[in-house]
Amino acid sequence: MKTRSRTAVVLDRGRTSVPDGMRAADCVTYARASSTEIVYTTALAARPARSTELQPVRGERPRPPRAVWQRRYGVALQISDLVVVSSTVLLAQLLRFGTTNASLTGLDSLGYPLVSILIVAGWAWFLTIYRTRVPGIAATGSEEFRRVWTATLSLFGAIAIVSAVFKLEFARGYLAIALPLGLLGLSVNRVVARRVVTTMRRRGLLRSSVLVVGESKAVQSFARSVARHPEGGYTVVGVCAPDHFKTGVLHVAGVGRLPIFGHDRDIRPAVAASGADTVAIASTNHLGPQGIRDLTWQLGNLDVDVLVSPGMIDVAGPRLTVRQVADMPLIHVAKPQYDGAKGFEKRAFDVGFSLSVLLAVLPLMLVAAVAIKLTSRGPVFYLSERIGLGGKPFRMIKFRSMVADAEQRLPELSDRNEVQGGVLFKIHCDPRITRVGRFLRRYSVDELPQFINVLRGDMSVVGPRPPLRGEVEAYDDHVRRRLLVKPGITGLWQVSGRSDLAWEDAVRLDLLYVENWSMIYDLGIAVKTAGAVWRGAGAY
Repeated sequence: MKTRSRTAVVLDRGRTSVPDGMRAADCVTYARASSTEIVYTTALAARPARSTELQPVRGERPRPPRAVWQRRYGVALQISDLVVVSSTVLLAQLLRFGTTNASLTGLDSLGYPLVSILIVAGWAWFLTIYRTRVPGIAATGSEEFRRVWTATLSLFGAIAIVSAVFKLEFARGYLAIALPLGLLGLSVNRVVARRVVTTMRRRGLLRSSVLVVGESKAVQSFARSVARHPEGGYTVVGVCAPDHFKTGVLHVAGVGRLPIFGHDRDIRPAVAASGADTVAIASTNHLGPQGIRDLTWQLGNLDVDVLVSPGMIDVAGPRLTVRQVADMPLIHVAKPQYDGAKGFEKRAFDVGFSLSVLLAVLPLMLVAAVAIKLTSRGPVFYLSERIGLGGKPFRMIKFRSMVADAEQRLPELSDRNEVQGGVLFKIHCDPRITRVGRFLRRYSVDELPQFINVLRGDMSVVGPRPPLRGEVEAYDDHVRRRLLVKPGITGLWQVSGRSDLAWEDAVRLDLLYVENWSMIYDLGIAVKTAGAVWRGAGAY
């Protein structure tokens, strides 16, 4: 069969190799011919199964929307990076030399205006060759920031090498201003861009359409995880499950109805029918190594990404390492580390941070104590038994925000509990809360005395929510892992909605922290806590 170059054809089952039992009108077929670009499409109308008629298709396979927004996002980042770098270098030159026409020491013919232009061009080039704007790292994880920092430090390292080899002396003040300002500016630029992308993704935009392949349980788990995190940029549009060979609908709790696309040996018809631009393999048991390789080969000529899920959830990236063993890529999962050097770092951070906070807010704490004493009867502080590291009980200190007999009045309010699935008691507009206490809770002032618990070693600045004894008694072996680390004043639960969280979500976030905690993790949560406290969401 000979066709003209870049002509796409649709062949019926009688002239092509398609899965048995699949009608030509429902599948995508392809033409293999010399000098022909393979283009996939869907038959527009059903024809006799043995027809040998060739149906030309005008034009090429349209570029998916993902490619369009990714290209625009890359261009926007490139322009904003260039603006940041140019502004940084210009500011460094003005602060160091003013309006004088200074020249590079060792090369008088090269003035600093030209040096600045060369540095801007080199900086932009380094950001490009280090692939700081590739779609795969856009608005997710820390890899984007790592590449930006690596590219910037590599540029200034190259400048140092060039100056040493050719005996050129760059003004140290010039470089000392440009380097930190550039790193800060580029990082802020990425943060702003990430927030814009995250906001748009939560509105259903800038997402990749995913066709999930795997057994039903793995597919449903994958779909629920993707739905919980829309900022990841994925939307499940279809399912290919070996236990559902026929087409139909799969109902996933929390996600909705997902169409099922049956496939046997060729997944390309399902990709075209679903409109997916990404194929995610949620489980590999039914495919095997050969099946996964065949699947990637089938998608090789399509603009479709292939993702393989390791079957694990709530495991942070730093704990995962891909190792090549006996021609097989194996994922090594590092064990969580709670002691040793990391434990010392965490304790040092807790002590230093707590002392700084207590000294800074001491006047505010005095005002709060006086307001509590003057407006309601009872003690200033409320001591509540909580369970700490390893199941050891301790007394948690808080400013009293309720009336003195709050515990005695709890039974009469028990039927109004708004927390489902746990032993916690939370209601909006709790009548036991005092007027001052409502303000203290709104801005988390009532929790400031807990820094004393941190100094005593009962708690940490960042950690799981301090549980009550009744909660711990209801723990199973899975949830009991929360007790492997000290409870914290703040944590993932604090920056993710606080009292608005369901019991299951709060437990999941605590376990996620326990499994993946690190100092970088703690610092990130501590920074986000300030915004959560200011918004006051979930504080009641």
